[in-house]
Amino acid sequence: MSFESEWRRMRSRRAFLALEDGTVFRGYATGAERNTVGEVVFNTGLSGYQEILSDPSYAGQFVTMTYPEIGNTGINAADMESRSLFLNGFITRSVNPPSNWRCEQSLTDLLIEKDIPAIAGVDTRALTVKLRGFGAMKGFMCCSGDISEDEGVDRAKAWEGLVGQDYAAKVTCQETYEWDADGTLTASWGVADELPPVGYNIVAYDFGVKWNILRSLRLHGMGVTVVPASTPAEDVLAMNPDGVFLSNGPADPAAVSYAVEAAKKLIGKIPVMGICLGHQILGLACGADRFKLKFGHHGCNHPVMKLSDASVEITSQNHNFGLDTDSIPDCLEVTHLNLNDQTVEGIRHKSEPMFAVQYHPEAAPGPHDPYYLFEDFKKMM
Repeated sequence: MSFESEWRRMRSRRAFLALEDGTVFRGYATGAERNTVGEVVFNTGLSGYQEILSDPSYAGQFVTMTYPEIGNTGINAADMESRSLFLNGFITRSVNPPSNWRCEQSLTDLLIEKDIPAIAGVDTRALTVKLRGFGAMKGFMCCSGDISEDEGVDRAKAWEGLVGQDYAAKVTCQETYEWDADGTLTASWGVADELPPVGYNIVAYDFGVKWNILRSLRLHGMGVTVVPASTPAEDVLAMNPDGVFLSNGPADPAAVSYAVEAAKKLIGKIPVMGICLGHQILGLACGADRFKLKFGHHGCNHPVMKLSDASVEITSQNHNFGLDTDSIPDCLEVTHLNLNDQTVEGIRHKSEPMFAVQYHPEAAPGPHDPYYLFEDFKKMM
């Protein structure tokens, strides 16, 4: 099939995105032929779309890529960040055929295989400006069937949204397992021919954990046992680990009440580190409140100040909720601030071995400025 005929075939698959405020964006379907609802957000990363797609923290959301040309490098198994795709849908300006020596599959084929609807041909610049101005919105993506745009708007409005919803339970592992026990997953990623010896054994709560977090922990000499999100603190402590890690994950931390209760029982008993949703859960466990950001932080270039020395880190971020600055209790110290909006990006307990950050030191995709935090966890243990 010629490029021109393929171009025409793709654009014959008409699709649309309807927002809760009545706005409709038209394009063509490039993924699974099904319809669904989701929260529409935008990601400002110029690359790393595969890692973004496979980040479980996007469960329940439609991810809009602000960079227009997506798909050029294709998909390969080594760059996946989880066992599957958990986002509700994908929105791009253009989806291009792959041309890269590492490519094992096209982006379109992956989306179809994982049953993820996607729309290309959308004016993503206009959509991003709308979301930036009015905030993340509920949306309905129509990629199949005879559904009117008005009905699509009604379905977007009727969806319950993400506030108060426990999505960690939807993306977590079902059973406890040892991460990369034989070293093949980490070594095949190209980061280590020989792994360092295990000096500490930790338990990692999986609220939607990214694989590069687990790789990073292992590369810092930690043996990692991964447990489901609902694992009681008593069961974790019975494993006699040297430390506990609380992972990233999707949606509302207040809805993951069982994890907040577990964190309360862990703080003070054992060294604890958290990232993203884990940061929010630890904050709530200490008495802080959470709030929903206007349009979230999704990208690879967010400046964060480390308050101890006023240094600035460029960070990878993906979250929709944050800790309310005014609610931080006296037992916690704020260690990092976002320089774009002054939101809390890091906390440390003043008397117990516990710290957490809102951003992603493992990057994937993104800069490695905060990679030192894994070493800090090891030193704390």
